[in-house]
Amino acid sequence: MLQQPAKPPRLSPERRRALELLVSSPDGINAGLLVFAHGFDQRVLAGLMKAGFATAEREVVMAGGKPVEIIKIRITSAGWKAIKG
Repeated sequence: MLQQPAKPPRLSPERRRALELLVSSPDGINAGLLVFAHGFDQRVLAGLMKAGFATAEREVVMAGGKPVEIIKIRITSAGWKAIKG
């Protein structure tokens, strides 16, 4: 008996909304903004990364003349494919 290839995880409406927001920002979005300004639960973002749909990277930006470390979330090619379905 042949096994069927594994289907990619189905996107919840919240995950889809997060990915669509990431699509609109090719340079990525500050994780703090996703949580506090857009209302995403950190578990939603962690789930996207665990599924391979997004990555997180630390960056240092200047704010008020001082370096500040932030986390940027970016969509991956798997995330693009998940949105296109």
